[in-house]
Amino acid sequence: MSVFVTFEGGEGTGKSTQIKLLSKVLEEAQVPHILTREPGGTPQAEKIRPLLVQGEVGSWDGVSEYLLLSAGRRHHITSLIKPQLKLGKWVICDRYQDSSCAYQHYGHGIDLDFINHVYDEISGGLQPDVTFFIDLPPEAGLLRAKHRQGLEDRYESMDIKFHHKVYEGYKAIAKANPQRYITLDGSGAIEEIHHEILKYLKQRGALDDNA
Repeated sequence: MSVFVTFEGGEGTGKSTQIKLLSKVLEEAQVPHILTREPGGTPQAEKIRPLLVQGEVGSWDGVSEYLLLSAGRRHHITSLIKPQLKLGKWVICDRYQDSSCAYQHYGHGIDLDFINHVYDEISGGLQPDVTFFIDLPPEAGLLRAKHRQGLEDRYESMDIKFHHKVYEGYKAIAKANPQRYITLDGSGAIEEIHHEILKYLKQRGALDDNA
């Protein structure tokens, strides 16, 4: 049974950690799955990723960001996500379209109708089956993110007002999509959050109770 799972949240919320823990459980349960991410996910889309997550804060405006993201997302959907779902695999994605709504619409103020129209055109209406939103206030997430090493700090360098807009955006998206959004307390222990993810997937029937 294919399941499209996305993880969402601001900077430093621990999405990648939870994805790895879930993947380990799926491996042990012999559930076919792939892990992917956005921006990126395919060799072509990975070439776009550095343009967005590295460099100066003012390198791109919100519209340019969204169009770059959408170009990569189109390839990601058609070359990886849909084919893998068709094969019956789980697809677990670190960020997806909701990130664009949170960052480009709520954060940068780009028109939501424009964002949704472009997404419909490139995706054919594809939506995740479940989205786990790790809820952590921006100050705490950014503090965690500072300890990471690497060049991918463009968004982390944006001012705190921007991150608060993104945070409030995520909460609004979660409220508007209760059928697929599961909100997790990001201040909790890693294992507690992991347990809540498995609990929901088992209740939904996506995972065996013994997993």
